Amino acid sequence: MSFELPMYVEEIRAILPHRYPFLLVDRVTELEPGVRVKGYKLVTANEPHFTGHYPEYSIMPGVLIVEAMAQLGGVAILSQPDFQGKRPLLSGIDDARFRGQVRPGDRLDMELVIDRLKGRIGKGSGKAYVDGKLVAEASILFAIADAE
Repeated sequence: MSFELPMYVEEIRAILPHRYPFLLVDRVTELEPGVRVKGYKLVTANEPHFTGHYPEYSIMPGVLIVEAMAQLGGVAILSQPDFQGKRPLLSGIDDARFRGQVRPGDRLDMELVIDRLKGRIGKGSGKAYVDGKLVAEASILFAIADAE
């Protein structure tokens, strides 16, 4: 499979198994398969989690920010020939820190570097920004499973 950048949602859906409302990556802007990836999510007011978090002052939940970084990392892993068509599984989150709010109208810029990959188990370091300001970071542990 060849990849042309930027990668739009149609190409992202061809790699990741996630679908609306849980596909949290809108564009991939840089990609070195198995090494690093950059992309973003456009945060909109009509996303389902904003009806309850919080209706009077909408903030994107931190767990969804980490999930978005993990999905971006999934693109980096699943774009490798050995892992195409597999299913990425979130195995753990270490050292997560939330340093700012993500609100409707923001562009959540993300980057993830694959720190370690041994067999089907790996770890990546993710960072998320809004307007150039670091809003979240985490170490993300993952496993690659066969898609059935």
